Amino acid sequence: MQKTHLLLAVVIIIFGMLSCNQGSNLKEAKEKPAAAGLDKQWAKSFIDSINAKFSEQFRAADSAALASHYWPDAEILLSNSDAIKGPEILGAWGSMTRMGIPYFTFTTTDIAGDADYLIETGKYEMKDAKQTLVDKGKYVVVWQNRNGEWKLYRDIGNTSMPAAK
Repeated sequence: MQKTHLLLAVVIIIFGMLSCNQGSNLKEAKEKPAAAGLDKQWAKSFIDSINAKFSEQFRAADSAALASHYWPDAEILLSNSDAIKGPEILGAWGSMTRMGIPYFTFTTTDIAGDADYLIETGKYEMKDAKQTLVDKGKYVVVWQNRNGEWKLYRDIGNTSMPAAK
């Protein structure tokens, strides 16, 4: 009987140690995502600065600079068109800048993500030289971090203007 009590005590102690260890691992697992979480202040500052550059580069009709914000395997997904991929992005921005619409502005409405991806949701407006609204819409872009460098991986946008009749 004494051996049974000793065996039972050892089992309870081992079970207790394992339980404490599992609680510790759960605590660490919960802490790791928080440590690697999104610094929204940094993300907003970063995205706002890139969006300002993007607007300036669009106004300057610098399609090479615009395309440089995208990874080589990036895609732009717009309404009523096939996906614009990789090397096609430079030509697409070239076509856009030649339309003679100098003002393309972005307003970020939400940012989510982590150390590898940022998801930006926002609104855009395009205005002509007289500041007349030509188009407005919404977008979602996915920024990807590769070796400390952030670029666009996916760019999805569509107009909020009524369809032409």
